[in-house]
Amino acid sequence: MIPYCSICWDIDKIKLLDQRRLPREEVYLEIRDYHEVIEAIRTLAIRGAPAIGVAAAMGAALGALEIHTEDVAEFLKRFQEICREIAASRPTAVNLFWALKRMQRLARDHAQEPVPALKDYLVIEAQAMLKEDETTNRHLARWGEILIEEGMRVLTHCNTGALATGAYGTALGVLRCAWETGKRFSVWVDETRPLLQGARLTTWELGKLEIPYTLIPDGAAATLMHQGRVDLVILGADRIAGNGDTANKIGTYSLAVLARHHGIPFYVAAPLSTFDFTIADGSYIPVEERSGEEVTHLRGEPLAPAGAPALNLAFDVTPNDLISGIITEKGVFEPPYTSSLKPFRPQE
Repeated sequence: MIPYCSICWDIDKIKLLDQRRLPREEVYLEIRDYHEVIEAIRTLAIRGAPAIGVAAAMGAALGALEIHTEDVAEFLKRFQEICREIAASRPTAVNLFWALKRMQRLARDHAQEPVPALKDYLVIEAQAMLKEDETTNRHLARWGEILIEEGMRVLTHCNTGALATGAYGTALGVLRCAWETGKRFSVWVDETRPLLQGARLTTWELGKLEIPYTLIPDGAAATLMHQGRVDLVILGADRIAGNGDTANKIGTYSLAVLARHHGIPFYVAAPLSTFDFTIADGSYIPVEERSGEEVTHLRGEPLAPAGAPALNLAFDVTPNDLISGIITEKGVFEPPYTSSLKPFRPQE
């Protein structure tokens, strides 16, 4: 077991590893107010679609504990408002909304119970979602590890390990599982500008897993592929449309185009909770635009002239025809995704 977790519930508070301070410091925040959860999600103290989902559920549970009324109708009204506030923290990662809808549904389903019981149900549910996330990721990893072959050179982008989930990881979980089965390979780690999640977080996790890696500038991926030094690309997702179009960290689309040009398999690893079957394709996925200062500055230090305008799209959308397969806890789905994913679409 790795001696860290991205988030956990501790009696009446949340403990989460502040990812803004990695890799220099391992500092856990103790959060007792749901507003602090919102701030942690907005400022990327916790990030990664599955981890954001767990954080949202725990934030909702914390919010429920803060509601002081014995009237169930009033409690449900206030709880819904709290969930709306948390939902506004980040727009792209669908796990955030999935988790909040699940918590709201639970509250409605137990509307005949007294308020103290409702609060208990919500706290238990948030903790259950964390445990389910680890189980889901381990199932996903076992499906994906068969794609990893001895001696492979695998390229990944952003961070998709235990830091980005409740536990274990998605794309990085696949690599972790393959390593644990005895396969030996190496990993190219994109730095992932502008916030360097690859440089700061993925290298940190791979180091703890003792999996050999080499950090590269984002712009080096094309040359490595051209030189025949990349055998497979695997990364995560923040939202997947019903047709398989995938939103992920900015730079993912570029890698998909490069991989297709060089004949390299390109896989996405994500749990089914990351799928948004309410939208037909990626054109409906909202792409978060963050502060330009994240591009012009690094840890508060300027990298560009004062006042330099900057565009900071946090995600891009990769068309499904560039994706070799999507690794989930239910198996590896292949194109055409409208057919392979059909059994998992909610019944209308």
